[in-house]
Amino acid sequence: MPKRDGKGPVGQGAGQGRGAAIGQRRGIGRAVGGGRSFACPSGYCVCPDCGMKISHTRGYPCSKKLCPECGTRMVRE
Repeated sequence: MPKRDGKGPVGQGAGQGRGAAIGQRRGIGRAVGGGRSFACPSGYCVCPDCGMKISHTRGYPCSKKLCPECGTRMVRE
């Protein structure tokens, strides 16, 4: 394409044969094997000692919460 007017031979030139752009390939950015999604805002924080459940607050780790019953640090269910 000497004049860059788009009338060159078929199958040559920019944009031909590159496939998907980076980040658009299948599987990039997805959990492998159907594992648990840690970004999910739903769920519960559970006390490992007494079993007390409270709802998880998005953006605040369960390990920073104390059980209202016994004062033990909570864990994510």
